[in-house]
Amino acid sequence: MPRRIRPADGDAALAAWRTDHDAPRTVRATAVRYSLEELAERSPGHSVEVRVPPFGAVQCIEGPRHRRGTPPAVVETDVDTWLRLVVGELTWAEALAGGTVRASGERAALDTRLPLWPARR
Repeated sequence: MPRRIRPADGDAALAAWRTDHDAPRTVRATAVRYSLEELAERSPGHSVEVRVPPFGAVQCIEGPRHRRGTPPAVVETDVDTWLRLVVGELTWAEALAGGTVRASGERAALDTRLPLWPARR
C-alpha cells in the first residue's frame, strides 16, 4: 500500500497528539492514518482488517487474502485507544480488558505488533 501521509507530517501529528490528546480533529486524523499506514508497512498482508473510525482502516498481516465482505479477522477501536496503543501508553491486554478494542478472528491479536513507537519515559 503506497503511503498517503508523508512521514514528516505523520511524525508531527503524532508529536502534537502526544502533547495534547485533545488535539484538533485534523491532527488526530493524520496521526491515525499515518499509524495505520505504518502498521501495514511493518506487517504486510491482507488477513486482518484494522478499523479506526471515522479516520481509516487498513488490511495487514500475512495469511488468507480477504476479497469480499467481512474479513476473517477484524480489529476495531476508537481514535484515542488506537493512538495510545501505537505510542505505548496502553497495552493490548489493557485495551481488551477495558473493552475499548474489539478483536475477532484468527490473527487479530496485535500485541506483538504494538506499540509502533514506544512511549517516551
